[in-house]
Amino acid sequence: MLIRLNRYLSMCGVTSRRKADQLIKEGRVKVNGEVVKDLGLKIDPDTDKVEVDGKELKPPKKVYVILNKPCCYLTQLGRTQGGKKTIEELIKDIPQRVYPVGRLDYNTEGLLLLTNDGELAHRVLHPRYKLPKVYLALVRGKVSKNALRKMKQGVELEDGFAKPDDLRIVRYEGENTLLEIVFHEGRKHIVKRFLAAFKHPVLKLKRVALGPLKLGKLPTGKWRELTQRELRQLLSAVGLKYSD
Repeated sequence: MLIRLNRYLSMCGVTSRRKADQLIKEGRVKVNGEVVKDLGLKIDPDTDKVEVDGKELKPPKKVYVILNKPCCYLTQLGRTQGGKKTIEELIKDIPQRVYPVGRLDYNTEGLLLLTNDGELAHRVLHPRYKLPKVYLALVRGKVSKNALRKMKQGVELEDGFAKPDDLRIVRYEGENTLLEIVFHEGRKHIVKRFLAAFKHPVLKLKRVALGPLKLGKLPTGKWRELTQRELRQLLSAVGLKYSD
């Protein structure tokens, strides 16, 4: 899989992607023995030899973790201009640099996959593989059985028709309703927009599963590595083979 050179330098822990561009401009980076200054150059980490200041870089160990993202954290790395907290604060103790696979909204909690395996990340996000994403959504108002039937039939949103893969009432909480809703597509704010279309706006949203991965009892704000079984199942779900 080809990736941009500056991204590869960042993945190897040399520097940030932006500072990697400066290293390339300064002529300190070689690919297959040749100095390169093309910031858009793509390389194959499996076959190309990359050096910085004469030192060869080795592909980083592939890491796969899930984070139980709390509310009010941005799904991004690095600082923000507005001073909002980001998930980088929660994953500082991961030795390798990993990246979130997709996003959870600022106010959305739950399972977030992070990895430095670019091919896996690409496939998890690709609609071809239709990985189900399971959410618990606390919505305003009591959802009737008739409304539930209509929801299961789908609705036209501003960016096209939306229909959940599955939907059920978990329980009523006072005047509100806790729903379990499943979508395999990843359109922006799709769960919130879908439920708002039925006059049941989301009060709280949490993702509890992504494909074969389950959040389980992982505490809020904590992360853990995938088990071998989970990794095998995830790779298989997106057409990749597991190797020790």
